[in-house]
Amino acid sequence: MLGSWLPFLIYGLMALAIPASMIVMSFVFAQRPQRRTRARFVPFESGVSQGQMKPQRFNVSFYLTAMLFIVFDIEIVFLYPLAVRLHDLGWFGFVEFAFFVLILLVAYVFIWRKGALEW
Repeated sequence: MLGSWLPFLIYGLMALAIPASMIVMSFVFAQRPQRRTRARFVPFESGVSQGQMKPQRFNVSFYLTAMLFIVFDIEIVFLYPLAVRLHDLGWFGFVEFAFFVLILLVAYVFIWRKGALEW
């Protein structure tokens, strides 16, 4: 009985041990600042100090491009199961695959002609 659950138990223990060890090691090997200055508490990312955040407006095309990226990215997820089973489905699967890609191509051309990809 335990033999069938042993891989799941090992996987679960590893799933708990790896993050726990990372947290413990971050405290063990952390280089703490000797002097606590105000500059050390300012958020710092990618070598650029954030400072004061200024409210800024983004162009609508930024959001439109982000949404289109998400839509086309999700469409690719639907292609994966079809690609895995394509050999078993034969010509029917190939026609379905081609039709789906044709729909994606038409949608891509449509948004391109509407200027949604222009910055």
